[in-house]
Amino acid sequence: MSFTNAPVTRSLVYGLVGFSIAVSLLDVKHYFYILVDLHLWRFHQTWRALIYQFCYTNSTEVLFAAMTLYNMRAVERMWGSRKFATFVFITLGFTSILTPTILALLLRPLTLGLFNYLPAGPTPIIFAILAQYHAMVPPIYKYKIATSTSAQTDDQTQGITFSDKSYRYLLAFQLALFQWPGSLLGALIGWMVGLSWRMEVLPRSLIRWRLPGWVVGMRTQRRSQEFEGLRRRLEGENASTAAATGVQGQADSDGGRRRTMGQQVMDQFQGAF
Repeated sequence: MSFTNAPVTRSLVYGLVGFSIAVSLLDVKHYFYILVDLHLWRFHQTWRALIYQFCYTNSTEVLFAAMTLYNMRAVERMWGSRKFATFVFITLGFTSILTPTILALLLRPLTLGLFNYLPAGPTPIIFAILAQYHAMVPPIYKYKIATSTSAQTDDQTQGITFSDKSYRYLLAFQLALFQWPGSLLGALIGWMVGLSWRMEVLPRSLIRWRLPGWVVGMRTQRRSQEFEGLRRRLEGENASTAAATGVQGQADSDGGRRRTMGQQVMDQFQGAF
């Protein structure tokens, strides 16, 4: 149980925990949540939409988010670090725009100003990853919690069926309810963005685009050069071996052809004496 083959997930967890602690120690939490009427309409602080997903403002949310990301590291292992990092980057862009926009232009007017607060935290990104986890990773086992005490067979027992993935969904669901309705809105939009990526509703060129390999520590060009050098070296060794074998065979054949009749007769007499 580790972050093996999941460097992007490891960076997300460490970055989230470290940045949240730093924000708390520096007492700058008030820069990372959004009040629509105050921050957007009055002071025009639209830059808050770009940074509100960088951290959480309380330790409980940090803990649940870190555990949820850790439990979903299988998505990166199945996709590869480069594709996973690209997905996180694109999801960050969409959710940073969609969530504050829907809140400010749609939900706040419909609720007569009651729905005005968007909490800090990468809840939309986590639920976008959760949508991929739900579609890609099958459950290993299932179990049923009986709700009736009557004696019945296993197939007919009344109860609620769970799987090994249920507690992961429970962690994410709790994360969506910590500061609802704002956190619930972010969770729903993140889930929709994740499904849009999965079902290829987003532009195909955007889905096929990838971040540069150096972003996730890939050194494709250097490795290809190393393999090319190894190939050339092996080809040179094979050529040298073939040349040496040909020269030796030619010398042996030449030596055999240069033996005269007199030498063969002398060899026979030497063998007799």
